[in-house]
Amino acid sequence: MNLHEYQGKEILSSFGVRIQRGIVAQNAQEAVTAAKQLTAETGTSWYVVKAQVHAGGRGKGGGVKLAKNLKEVEEVAGSIIGMNLVTPQTSAAGKKVHQVLVAEDVYYPGETETSEFYMSVLLNRGTGRNMIMYSTEGGMDIETVAEETPHLIFTEEIDPAVGILPFQARRIAFNLGLSGNAFKEMTKFVTNLYTAYVKSDSSLFEINPVLKTSDNKILAVDAKVTIDDNSLFRHKNYVDLRDVREESAIEVEAGELGLNYVDLDGNVGCMVNGAGLAMATMDLIKHSGGEPANFLDVGGTADAARVEAAFKIILKDPAVKAILINIFGGIVRCDRVAQGVIDAYKNMGTINVPIIVRLQGTNADIAKKLIDDSGLDVMSATEFQEAADKVQQVLAS
Repeated sequence: MNLHEYQGKEILSSFGVRIQRGIVAQNAQEAVTAAKQLTAETGTSWYVVKAQVHAGGRGKGGGVKLAKNLKEVEEVAGSIIGMNLVTPQTSAAGKKVHQVLVAEDVYYPGETETSEFYMSVLLNRGTGRNMIMYSTEGGMDIETVAEETPHLIFTEEIDPAVGILPFQARRIAFNLGLSGNAFKEMTKFVTNLYTAYVKSDSSLFEINPVLKTSDNKILAVDAKVTIDDNSLFRHKNYVDLRDVREESAIEVEAGELGLNYVDLDGNVGCMVNGAGLAMATMDLIKHSGGEPANFLDVGGTADAARVEAAFKIILKDPAVKAILINIFGGIVRCDRVAQGVIDAYKNMGTINVPIIVRLQGTNADIAKKLIDDSGLDVMSATEFQEAADKVQQVLAS
């Protein structure tokens, strides 16, 4: 579950991580009120107005702007809220901005120069250990840094049974070139950041930039936080942080129906039981010259109601030119699935895209006969290659 910047910062702050303070606003007038409150609480006279969407690169699309007075706060917030923000991480249509974060200015002048760093915490799947990845090149796309100057990216792997040790936090501060109070601040920042990552059951913390202020404080200017969905039963207070406006409407609807669905950009809809078979089916579609339009695992109870719900979800995508149903009858009987397909088809009336049904496993021969004798415009198959050929055939016609 992805969070907005302001939500991620709230979690960080609750674990003692210093953040750039801010207040979320739903409209321009609320933004002005937020700015006044920030001035009263922090003394800031300049403000950063940030679009709150689930996408990086907001500044490049005009979603992050500096305001030097309350009038500019109102104007900037008014221009950002309601816009379709296009960034390198969105589609060409962009994402509609529903709210902004009005944040304090933390780049104030002082005794030293400010410095920006990159830092993230995530799982290294190769070693099975958590990892802190960091760089002196904060504020830049980390992919560009990795490609052009890989020697400027450091990693610190942490034994999950022990947790982060003091010498590891000190090594990170040292590699970032810090000394004095900034060094001490960074060791505290890193330790609290890792604690927040573990105790919130997150799958990603990305802070870009981490800022050393002119008075040697260390704080998070941004926060990209992803919570592991599987842990939400332990964090009831995080459930309400989900913003379905930022998610695919089809995926949200599928989730409410109990279907495991991921929207993709292709032209062949998939309806499969089992995640592994679904991945193999997507490979099959690619091999046949098509592109998968979705990942859809209907699970082991592929009855008529569930199949009908899956059909409706798939057909919401106008790019779908064919549907491939690929069911392995292990626990579920193939003839039951076939009857479910027939019943769902009849309940929905005319379906204007070709349907290929591959059923293999328990009672597959009965299932094929049911499909072939149904009189419906549905093609049956029993082998992978046969299904692939029929997908290729309908796409070519």
